[in-house]
Amino acid sequence: MLKILGVISDTHGLIRPRLTDAFRGVELILHAGDIGALEVLEELRSIAPVIAIRGNNDKDDWASGIPETEVTQVGSVYIYMLHDLKQIDLDPAAAGFHVVISGHSHKPSIEQRGGILFLNPGSAGPRRFKLPISVARLMIDGSAVSAETVDLG
Repeated sequence: MLKILGVISDTHGLIRPRLTDAFRGVELILHAGDIGALEVLEELRSIAPVIAIRGNNDKDDWASGIPETEVTQVGSVYIYMLHDLKQIDLDPAAAGFHVVISGHSHKPSIEQRGGILFLNPGSAGPRRFKLPISVARLMIDGSAVSAETVDLG
């Protein structure tokens, strides 16, 4: 059965009005760090349950209990989350992961490498440089995974 997850990163305290439409019907939201404020997670929870990790800018007391990495299982699919992909310290295939989700770069990216889907939803927060404002939708159908980015700009 098809499951659709919302994937977001680098909100830096901002929830855009178009996010509700982009995440309509998602069963779970994964936030890949640089949340910016606890209110962001509270607003996302009004759409769907949220699993979040801490980014390099999430340094205030409210973020102290948020982990830097997270493993999530959706059906038979294992997802590994970290903020900065350059800091990955494991072999995702050897660890049994099907999807690696990251943020940090603010550049949306969907790439298959060695049977692993690497997904960066881009930044949903304040615009940086000329990069798009985006989130992603992760589709899981049995053991098959795919993703698409959604422009919020």
